[in-house]
Amino acid sequence: MFDVNTATIIIVLLFVLVLLGVHVAIALGMTSVVGIFLVTGKWRIVEATLASTAAEAMRDFTFAVIPLFMLMGEFIGRSGAIKDIYQAINRGLKALPGRLAVATVIGNTIFSFVTGVSIASAAAFSRIAYPEMKAHGYHKGFALGAIAGSSCLGMLIPPSVLMIVWGILTEQSIGQLFLAGILPGILLASLYLLYIVGSAILRPQLTGESGVKGQVIQNDVTTSSVEASGVQVLFSVFGIVFIIAGVLGGIWFGIFTPTEGAGAGAALALLFAIAKGMRKKQLLEAIFSVGKTAAPILILLFAAALYSRTLAMTGVTTAIQDFFLSTGLSPLVILGLIVLVWFLLGMVIDSISIMLLTVPIFEPLATALGFDRISFAVIGILAIEAGLLTPPFGLLVYTVKAAIQDASVSVSEIFKSSVPYWIIMLIGIISIVKFPQIANYLPELLF
Repeated sequence: MFDVNTATIIIVLLFVLVLLGVHVAIALGMTSVVGIFLVTGKWRIVEATLASTAAEAMRDFTFAVIPLFMLMGEFIGRSGAIKDIYQAINRGLKALPGRLAVATVIGNTIFSFVTGVSIASAAAFSRIAYPEMKAHGYHKGFALGAIAGSSCLGMLIPPSVLMIVWGILTEQSIGQLFLAGILPGILLASLYLLYIVGSAILRPQLTGESGVKGQVIQNDVTTSSVEASGVQVLFSVFGIVFIIAGVLGGIWFGIFTPTEGAGAGAALALLFAIAKGMRKKQLLEAIFSVGKTAAPILILLFAAALYSRTLAMTGVTTAIQDFFLSTGLSPLVILGLIVLVWFLLGMVIDSISIMLLTVPIFEPLATALGFDRISFAVIGILAIEAGLLTPPFGLLVYTVKAAIQDASVSVSEIFKSSVPYWIIMLIGIISIVKFPQIANYLPELLF
């Protein structure tokens, strides 16, 4: 039975704890314990619920897909293959205005297929692309905006960590969600490229075209003196395409599960990285890096599962649905309010935490309103993803700032230069609301 007082306590307590800086996993756990006790009045039931939720989480092999895909991306990222491809794209686009920024977007798109983590893309291309653009006279803000903005593709193009988390939370097919992100990801990348080329044509000073071209500047950030050979580039391209096609194709055609595919991808990426010259020290660094990143996510997922059970026991989800359905507002207006909540939360907390806090409530509401589950997932991920560029939190912006180690560039300048990419993501959201087939076409074709 729904108790409005219990529901109010649960929701208010959760957001107060998060805004006070309590770790989201702890806040979810504390709120769940309080909620279950208020409903049942028995600590024995609280203990039993905690135990059963933990046991189910440990038995669920789906959770292993996150660290395995992250390990695959880490191996490929440390192999140097992405840098080889980036340099090749750069050389092949010499006649194109803003070619280095264009190469950054294309390179980030390719990198997204192997890592699925925007933070990893931002860190990698801050070190790969920024020295090149800075040396060729690019405006620093424009260069870093391109890096931060295109890094968001990592959360949309498979294997996206956010899509995996969304699939786990909503019990949707991860393979279908992976497919749903491809066309929206290509759409975003295309709009990014149009913006960059248009800006380079209209304001050539942003890309150093009005000054000396090709001059390498020796300073605290220098360009790479080693260019990849044609054989290296071909090997890098073949290796990455083989891994991506093998893993994602196997998942989509039902050869193996997402977890099995992630394991196969990690093994193939390890062999590829060794062939590219990765040694024992880099191997251990990659494993430790993934462990430090993946462990908190898995703990968050356990806490989120407990939180979802609490919402079901207290009837909060059903009550929120009934409230919105009784207001008489149109589904599009309610969807706009949901997206607005995601934007606002993006200003203060990270994307996975936003998803864990809101998806158990918003996804059933959207389904009740008649929205397609797959296209709504892409809309949600895009909206949450936009929070990565939204001040004052903007995790991607701070990642870029930390990676470049350039004191002459302020965080506010990177935020300002990232605004066009935030607007393009908003255009992407509106496009999928208007034309849900952008997200649904590939899943319907193959499933």
